[in-house]
Amino acid sequence: MRRRHPDIEILEVNTDLDHIHVLAGIPPSISVSTAVQYMKGYSAHAMGKRFPFLKHVYHKEDVGFWSDGFFVSTVGVDEDKIRKYIEHQGEEDSGQAQLEL
Repeated sequence: MRRRHPDIEILEVNTDLDHIHVLAGIPPSISVSTAVQYMKGYSAHAMGKRFPFLKHVYHKEDVGFWSDGFFVSTVGVDEDKIRKYIEHQGEEDSGQAQLEL
C-alpha cells in the first residue's frame, strides 16, 4: 500500500468498540488537524476499497466513516506510558488491566 503522507509516522495503534487510539509522529510542517484529516481520509478510503459494502451503509445516512471530532494530546517525556496505555487500551477501559499512568 502506498503511503500518501510519508512524513506522518504511525507509532502505535489500538482500537476499542467505538474509538481508536493512535500514537503518531507529525513533523512541524503539518498541523495536527491536517494530520488527523489525512489519517481519517486515507483510512476511510482504504476501508471502502477493502469492504465495498461500507459505501451503502454510510451513504444511506449521508454520514462519513469517521465522526467529525477528535482528541489530541502532545507527548514528550511520557511517550513510553502513552504507548503502554494504547497497547492495553481495551483492557484498561474495561478494568482488566491495572496500568499506572
